[in-house]
Amino acid sequence: MQINPGAAEFPHRQIAAQLKAQVRRGDWGPGERLPSIPAIAEMFGVAKQTVQRAVDQLRVEGILITKPGSGTYVRGTRRRLNRLSRGRYGGFRGYHTDLAARYRQQLVSVGRAPAPPEVADAFGVADGTELLCRRHLVRTEDSPVEVGASWFLPADTAGTSLERGEAFGRPLYQEAEEATGRRYVTATDTITARQPSREEAETLQIRPDTPVLHLLHVAYDDRRKPIEVAHATWPGPMTTLTEEYRIPAPTPDPDPDPGLVLG
Repeated sequence: MQINPGAAEFPHRQIAAQLKAQVRRGDWGPGERLPSIPAIAEMFGVAKQTVQRAVDQLRVEGILITKPGSGTYVRGTRRRLNRLSRGRYGGFRGYHTDLAARYRQQLVSVGRAPAPPEVADAFGVADGTELLCRRHLVRTEDSPVEVGASWFLPADTAGTSLERGEAFGRPLYQEAEEATGRRYVTATDTITARQPSREEAETLQIRPDTPVLHLLHVAYDDRRKPIEVAHATWPGPMTTLTEEYRIPAPTPDPDPDPGLVLG
């Protein structure tokens, strides 16, 4: 392990690149603890502050995670979002067992709450309108990977199971269909990248300067009226969005009109 003092790249970036290469080679596996900051500084012959900057960079990139009082570890989970929110509906409008096996969703709270602007806009109501909100947190074995919520109009949910502070033994949309008497027909997903709020950074256990990906999911009935507006936020560097789709075959040009004279 060494750095090139004459290189244009800053020393902490050189160190970060070498540590990243070691992780990729498998020198340190997922969940494995790295040597201490002083030990790495001695390996490279640099100050501890330089190594700390390298570790901070790799934390932002989602490669390392620091556990206070324990040390720095290789992050064991990179959340792969296959086909975005479509996964919540499953192949046959049922529970998505693949996601359920890898992630644990915890219901955090259920109750009326002021609608944030993006939710209010989707429902066509004023900002701050009181709506029913079901908040959740998704975890893996080593860390939280998603914070989110589902919003409903109180007129649709009054006196139904959706108001109860309990998780259901089936996907939320199936419970919502039965409770509201409306079927989910179409949906739109809008993804943006931004900095996390203070609360999001604390809940997801990321640095305040770590970018996050934010999904707004709006599900409609057959009259194009929103049934549910859901949003989810994920640590950007630890999240991969994958969309698989078919590419149509080229369509042959139609035969020219035989009665048309060219030239």
